[in-house]
Amino acid sequence: MADIIDGRVVARNLDQETKAAIDAMVAAGAPRPGLAVVLVGEDPASEVYVGRKIKKCKEVGLRSFEHRLPVNTTQDALLTLIARLNADPEVHGILVQVPLPAHIDTGVILGAIDPEKDVDGFHPVNVGRLSTGTGGIVPCTPLGVTKLLDTVYDDLTGLDVVVIGKSNIVGKPIAMLMLEREATVTVTHIETKNLPDVCRKADVIIAAAGAPRLVKGYWVKPGAVIIDVGITRIKGEDGKTELVGDVAFEEVQHARAVTPVPGGVGPMTISCLLANTVQAAAEQLRGGAHADSKIDWDQLPDRTMIGAPNA
Repeated sequence: MADIIDGRVVARNLDQETKAAIDAMVAAGAPRPGLAVVLVGEDPASEVYVGRKIKKCKEVGLRSFEHRLPVNTTQDALLTLIARLNADPEVHGILVQVPLPAHIDTGVILGAIDPEKDVDGFHPVNVGRLSTGTGGIVPCTPLGVTKLLDTVYDDLTGLDVVVIGKSNIVGKPIAMLMLEREATVTVTHIETKNLPDVCRKADVIIAAAGAPRLVKGYWVKPGAVIIDVGITRIKGEDGKTELVGDVAFEEVQHARAVTPVPGGVGPMTISCLLANTVQAAAEQLRGGAHADSKIDWDQLPDRTMIGAPNA
């Protein structure tokens, strides 16, 4: 039987690190970090997700600023709000919940967020920093994947990692993070020829294609590690809906370890968002209005302390 990588446990541990970092910042005289969450419209899934983020902010001691806008909000009005949040010293992280209504250009909106406050890691500046290995804020789900792999491996050097999925927010960033860890990375997608054969050579399979139960048991060699990023709601034979991943979970029990769906990657995403916010706050405070204050900067977190691989 494969070991189960419990994302809930790993996320709780990360939340404890984040809370400790916030407590250290406040004790050192720094202002409490703040996260602004912007929701446009009333998408049910987004409503639930935003609610969870606000709840988690309270649990770790982050200030949260919630902005709920009607579905007919104009793009210019949303850009005006983002500009105000960019300039607000009490806001250290900005998250605009996607998907946005069809009349709003998501790329324009995400590009308007100050890169130093882009705690989702989607701004082109942060994407460029990640691709060149020069820092920047790492997207939350890919960061969560690395934290889960850290529970299995101390070192990824030389391992064959297959990433299934080439999205800008999951597949590509994960591939770059794996390269930074000295793994040998193959990026594939559902149209890749002979995909089962490619996967059978992998020490690690990271499935992020959004294709329910795509990865079958015969795709996986014994002893491989599988991180299942996919999550899809489907209707079962009994007519009830269930959440499933990109991996046929029951077929891959010959793997060394696998993440479940739900309870694997999902819990890590919000926890990494909170960690990113604290790190962003510390960096802004070091270089901003509080740079000459009596804050003990050595007590503040940096990217090597929370939310980063091998933290």
